[in-house]
Amino acid sequence: MVLLHVKRGDESQFLLQAPGSTELEELTVQVARVYNGRLKVQRLCSEMEELAEHGIFLPPNMQGLTDDQIEELKLKDEWGEKCVPSGGAVFKKDDIGRRNGQAPNEKMKQVLKKTIEEAKAIISKKQVEAGVCVTMEMVKDALDQLRGAVMIVYPMGLPPYDPIRMEFENKEDLSGTQAGLSVIKESEAQLWWAAKELRRTKKLSDYVGKNEKTKIIAKIQQRGHGAPAREPIISSEEQKQLMLYYHRRQEELKRLEENDDDACLNSPWADNTALKRHFHGVKDIKWRPR
Repeated sequence: MVLLHVKRGDESQFLLQAPGSTELEELTVQVARVYNGRLKVQRLCSEMEELAEHGIFLPPNMQGLTDDQIEELKLKDEWGEKCVPSGGAVFKKDDIGRRNGQAPNEKMKQVLKKTIEEAKAIISKKQVEAGVCVTMEMVKDALDQLRGAVMIVYPMGLPPYDPIRMEFENKEDLSGTQAGLSVIKESEAQLWWAAKELRRTKKLSDYVGKNEKTKIIAKIQQRGHGAPAREPIISSEEQKQLMLYYHRRQEELKRLEENDDDACLNSPWADNTALKRHFHGVKDIKWRPR
């Protein structure tokens, strides 16, 4: 199995294994799915942290309004009355004005937070350092865990306009958002390796050979955005260590230059007649008038 270290730009994403005989059409789609799936988990974790702190989303026509404005316009949050967290709610106002402030109690809050941490660990970039490959099954498992936690805390479900529910139903609208810029459509995804585009019409072995123990750094890119930057010869950490070494070496040479004088010749150990005077018993004789 060829090991792919998938990156977006210079940033590590995940590891993936694939046989050398894999069609690149299939592999590119697989990489894009895992990549986009990880982004979905990250978006859900971010929104669920807000859910745990401030409750469900307000209706779009009530977001950002003050209590006085809501009362003046006679607006009502009908879903807020239906979607009550298990064990009752604790009021915690959302300063941004996106959520209704009816947060879950401490016990239910911990259920959400614990699940969020577990889901983050599954798709974490630290999996690269640990040598763990991330598969679509692992991404789906993280999504199922998050869905289960939301159902425990909100058995009545979430409003249809809540971004968490929309993410679970694959109805999210990311147009015009920063998160939307990170997503790469499967049909527009490209894989690059060694400054070469891995064309979908070929097999992986056409580029990396038939050695199944090969490890490559593959960069995922959106079609039309050009070739990604080449990998640096040395990593940023290695560069820091190299600069630190040369700085220390310079300081050492500077100290040696400053100490390059004959002061050491006045030291007792530098006296070549010390042994002779020792045997003659004329050690430490000082000539001066009394």
